[in-house]
Amino acid sequence: HLVESGGGLVQAGGSLRLSCSASGFDFSAYTMAWFRQAPGKEREFVASILWSGGTTDYADSVKGRFTISRENSRKTVFLQLDGLKPDDTAAYYCPIHRMARSGLTFMPYDYPYWGPGTQVTVSS
Repeated sequence: HLVESGGGLVQAGGSLRLSCSASGFDFSAYTMAWFRQAPGKEREFVASILWSGGTTDYADSVKGRFTISRENSRKTVFLQLDGLKPDDTAAYYCPIHRMARSGLTFMPYDYPYWGPGTQVTVSS
């Protein structure tokens, strides 16, 4: 079970912190990711973090602006969004990797379990 939160409406240049609370599985054993999907567009990889923490990967479009982190004790993964742009407007999701103790991957088919998402809207 995954529940994303923290989305909202923000002006360009602003910040948000998204949270994803997990339950029902061994959170500390799974690589987690953030994806986003804007209306009329395909789902897009944003960032991922290794199951053990510390190692991360980012899409070029968000590198240097977004930061992914996790607290395994709280079964929560975060996404700090800074320097937001109107193009960042989308629903954001935090899926679970399909395999325990996997490496970092960025393809949606590697993440079969998704929450309902949280909407981020950036005004110009």
